[in-house]
Amino acid sequence: MLHELILNDIQDYIENHLSMQKMYSTKEIDEHEIILQSEQMFTMDMEDFINKHRQPTLNQMLFRLIDKSGQSDVDIYKKAGIDRKLFSKIRKPDYQPGKNTTLALALALQLGKEETDDLLSSAGYSLSDSNIFDLVIQYCLERRIHDMDAVNEALFQFTQKTL
Repeated sequence: MLHELILNDIQDYIENHLSMQKMYSTKEIDEHEIILQSEQMFTMDMEDFINKHRQPTLNQMLFRLIDKSGQSDVDIYKKAGIDRKLFSKIRKPDYQPGKNTTLALALALQLGKEETDDLLSSAGYSLSDSNIFDLVIQYCLERRIHDMDAVNEALFQFTQKTL
């Protein structure tokens, strides 16, 4: 009889543990599904956010502005003091010109302050009110001074690096 009781007890023990194992296994699957679903929701939310907030790239904006200006690419890069080789690099969507190059292009396009800010922003740059170089550039933009020699002379007068 003791033997039969022990066997029954072992049987119950096994059944309890097997059912617990199934519960944990199901729970792990549920947790895994929840994690996958949240990752998918996060990815969708991120994609929606990017799609809603993404602005044109520097490349897109620059060539749209050149087309709008009615000037040729050659005229613009010559006015900006940029050689053909560098301008060819700028044509590539993955190339990121420096801030000074972007400013030179803005001056060549005779952009105002707001348009220049947008162009700089598309490249990840900005003009600061606490930087003398940037203030000289802002002054020139606000007063529609787009001549590269005049801008460089102003920068030189304030002992700033020229474009």
